[in-house]
Amino acid sequence: MSLSVFFSSVSHQDFTPDAGFFRSQIGASVHLFDRDFPDLEGEKPDLALFGVLDDRMAVDNLGCAAGADEVRRHLYGLYQGEYKLQLADLGNIRAGETVTDTYAAVKTVCEELIKAGIVPIIIGGGQDITYAQYLAYEKLEQRVDVSIVDARFDIDQDQTESAPLNAQTYINHIILHEPDYLFNLNNLAYQTYFVSKESIAMYDKLYFNAVRLGLIAGQVDQVEPVIRSADMLSFDMAAIRQSDAPGSAHATVNGLYGDEACQICRYAGMSDKLTSIGFYEYNPALDSRGQTAMLLAQMIWYFIDGFYNRKNDAPLVPKSAYITYRTSVHNEAYELVFVKSKKSDRWWMQVPYSGTKSVNERYHLVPCRYEDYQMAVSGEMPDLWWKTHQKLI
Repeated sequence: MSLSVFFSSVSHQDFTPDAGFFRSQIGASVHLFDRDFPDLEGEKPDLALFGVLDDRMAVDNLGCAAGADEVRRHLYGLYQGEYKLQLADLGNIRAGETVTDTYAAVKTVCEELIKAGIVPIIIGGGQDITYAQYLAYEKLEQRVDVSIVDARFDIDQDQTESAPLNAQTYINHIILHEPDYLFNLNNLAYQTYFVSKESIAMYDKLYFNAVRLGLIAGQVDQVEPVIRSADMLSFDMAAIRQSDAPGSAHATVNGLYGDEACQICRYAGMSDKLTSIGFYEYNPALDSRGQTAMLLAQMIWYFIDGFYNRKNDAPLVPKSAYITYRTSVHNEAYELVFVKSKKSDRWWMQVPYSGTKSVNERYHLVPCRYEDYQMAVSGEMPDLWWKTHQKLI
């Protein structure tokens, strides 16, 4: 089946090849679906961008379905970095007869792209489409780490199984989906006054990670390991402060700064593990000067730049490319093993499945910070180790 059946072409004069881009601008080299659908096999791209023209389940943000073309207008005028860009623009997924049809289309497209080794870049649409992005991993026979950048937890406050699926409840559906292939859920940049204590308690009970905006402000590097652990990232544009990104109905006076959002996207691009990213809730009807569209275009630029600067240094082989550190905590009851890449200076921590000290035990590698190693050396067990260990029992 050709994926072209799900898409409508794009033909806006501002970003088609006829717009007269300079050779080094993104618009000059993107394989755009304006006449013919891009070849995803012969000249396989590294990245595939597409819009989703559906905002029926976006809560109080009608108009966000039209965001993709506005972002393209700004993205394709940006200049490429020091890499050979292989980017296909597949056009826009048309809204299905029902929202479920739209989800099925997004799921199928993302699944086929990921299986082909192509990273989807999704421009929504409501953030409920994150659920369809997650469904794309169902048949890939792997446990999935999900990271969400959002000022709120999009969970039904009553946490009922019958919560309708929309942009403010889709996390319920990810958590309760059967079969269960969710390994971890991270919510980054949440603002405490928008989140109920019951929701935070639920995250703690399930050993999920939630990072407050205040812990990120001025030190975005603190969340780099969390992003590096993710298979997919969903970014709600309302997580950015209104002064930097007014083009979302739910943007508020506080939030990430624009440069912090760009840095998060670069970390996502640099992650060897991440295989899809989605940007949601951008509403051009609220963006009269195009400020948010330009910021989102720059966020995508940073993701692309990060992608072409991947180190491919997830600590597997060869062992000579890494330095191993060992330390004991809790009166030598546990030996903690850390691995540092010589190439990138990034850190990982080994968390055993069995919890024993057998040299033959299997372990899970979780990205961490140098500070986690320092904590272990001082005799304290890093919280990240405990949370990961509980999921592996």
